[in-house]
Amino acid sequence: MTDSTSEGKSRRVLLADQSDARLRARYRAERIFRACGLLAVGFALFALMVLVGTIFAEGIPAFWQHDVALEVTLDESVIDASGERSAEALVTADYSRLVRNALEAHFPGTMTRSERRSLHGLLSVGAGYDVQDFVRANPNAIGTTRIFSLPLSDEADLYFKGKVDRDLAEGDRKIKDRQLEWLDALDAQGRIERHWNSRFFTSGDSREPELAGIQGAIRGSLLTLLVTLIVSFPIGVATALYLEEFAPRNRWADLIEVNINNLAAVPSIVFGLLGLAVFLNVFGMPRSAPIVGGVVLALMTLPTIIIASRAALQAVPPSIREAALGIGASPSQAVFHHKLPQALPGILTGTIIGMARALGETAPLLMIGMVAFIVDLPTSLSDPSTVLPVQVYLWSDAPERAFAEKTAAAIIVLLAFLITMNSAAVFLRRRFETRNQ
Repeated sequence: MTDSTSEGKSRRVLLADQSDARLRARYRAERIFRACGLLAVGFALFALMVLVGTIFAEGIPAFWQHDVALEVTLDESVIDASGERSAEALVTADYSRLVRNALEAHFPGTMTRSERRSLHGLLSVGAGYDVQDFVRANPNAIGTTRIFSLPLSDEADLYFKGKVDRDLAEGDRKIKDRQLEWLDALDAQGRIERHWNSRFFTSGDSREPELAGIQGAIRGSLLTLLVTLIVSFPIGVATALYLEEFAPRNRWADLIEVNINNLAAVPSIVFGLLGLAVFLNVFGMPRSAPIVGGVVLALMTLPTIIIASRAALQAVPPSIREAALGIGASPSQAVFHHKLPQALPGILTGTIIGMARALGETAPLLMIGMVAFIVDLPTSLSDPSTVLPVQVYLWSDAPERAFAEKTAAAIIVLLAFLITMNSAAVFLRRRFETRNQ
């Protein structure tokens, strides 16, 4: 009897120990799982910080530009010897010669042709155009001497930004030792000015990095998104309303719903091929135009808007429609006057998220020709243009070093647009939710 009792106690103790061991193992596994989760989140945040930090570190310098202050004599014999002040004469004058003369005046002495060419290379090719714009706006200034802040070349600008290593051999640098001496002399004279690079936001694309800007890409993006919104929003919301509220529950409705869900997963480049084959080749619409890009992006955005709108309509309590029908409202009145306003926050959120996705797309726009080099600023839906993601793609493939910081700066602007659009989605959702309560 005593042996059996002792054996029972031993077995219970053993079972209790095994249970405690299993419990400790489960707790240990849970702690390991939580630690792995925290480690994954920490790694993701670290990678995000490295990515964003790298982009900002590379792109922030592009928002600043170095100019050189020169006294330029607006020689009448060079600009308009006849004195007629005709528009043709003011446009065709050799303003680059005036700029070169002003720069050479600060380095008197005999120079070889090669040295003069190197000296002139410190200035941007756009320096003469700045003087031209001033003279065309102020023809009375011809014959006087004015001080102009003229843009430096991309390599000279990089030098003052600390991105040129003077310790490298001269053959390993694009900017030569003699040019560095001239730049140091101009800096010692207080002629080098650092200022906000407004040209980056006001000018279009250029082959010269110091003259390139994103104004054309911004306009193209806004025009393209405008077409996308006009086409996709009413069609998407109307489709969601019909499928959710009025469509009969049959195989055709199920087939349409399945195809909409499948379209949401189709690669974006397929929509670009569709636009190339149909809108350009069949209908003959203008290539590289915002109207074509907007329609292509609208087709890509439609599934997102439809799915988000249907989810927003499904989230509205059925009692709202039933109450509207109970007081004599027609089915369409119950939907449009009562259910749709309640679902509007979710619909707007889905629409803005879809538009944000469209803003960041590149592949479909490459297929319809919006990858072209566009200098002129677009003013209508049919003008050739590009968009911010495509502009980033073009600059990232450029050989000049200065385009690297331009690329990062354009990415910063694109991120600012995306953050603004997502913030607008959150704001509108909260605003309409408060109003509907």
